Amino acid sequence: MIEICALASGSNGNCYYIGNNQEAVLIDAGLSFKQILKRMETKALNPKKIKALFITHEHGDHVRGARVTGKKLDVPVYMTEGTYKAAFRTWKPISYFPVRDNEAVKIGSLTIYPVSKNHDAAEPTSFRVESNGLNIGVFTDIGSPCDNVKNHLNQCHALFLETNYDCQMLKEGSYPYHLKARIDSTVGHLSNLQAFELLKEHAHPELRCVFLSHLSAENNKPELALGQFKSLEDRFLVKLTDRFAAGEIYTLCNSV
Repeated sequence: MIEICALASGSNGNCYYIGNNQEAVLIDAGLSFKQILKRMETKALNPKKIKALFITHEHGDHVRGARVTGKKLDVPVYMTEGTYKAAFRTWKPISYFPVRDNEAVKIGSLTIYPVSKNHDAAEPTSFRVESNGLNIGVFTDIGSPCDNVKNHLNQCHALFLETNYDCQMLKEGSYPYHLKARIDSTVGHLSNLQAFELLKEHAHPELRCVFLSHLSAENNKPELALGQFKSLEDRFLVKLTDRFAAGEIYTLCNSV
């Protein structure tokens, strides 16, 4: 059995909980430690189960709470060397454990696989978490899906997958041209359509649930993101995350 929950997902903060009966990890800490605890409390998630924190990259909405969260929970903080060097100094953990692409990290009965990706950060990585044969992916902040991302995504039974923007809304929106170009670039973010095409072609045959994640408040709408995936709903559940509150806890169990 494994439980997953998006404690926050969006440009104002990202944090994802993945845990089994024995231990859990957090992927990203883009919220204050106080907010992380508060949101866990609303879902009756026990912070004592958390044994490690993994950071995807140095942007504030993913790392700003890393230093305090690692210290208060007294857990190791993992990130790439590039992420550590590029992070704002007051967000950096006092010490960190370096991760490298495709070199697994064991946290009790959990195995965490770093997955290098295309994003405008120093050395960004997504993560796949395995527990007793069940695989959970956290794949956000991806400009274009490389073969590495596709290969790891293809192993997942549940996913947090970026659906950052609707192409038409971004094109017609108020963002300046340079920001629109950055979001739409190969090192920016995944659109609803890109995420749909990625799953249509590379989803695991036993994928059970996808949480649409990191939706832009300005360039997307929940109904547009959900609508994009309508034709895939006979293959797996499609759910939304929330930027202002912890989302639902989704539980996966091994097939009998």
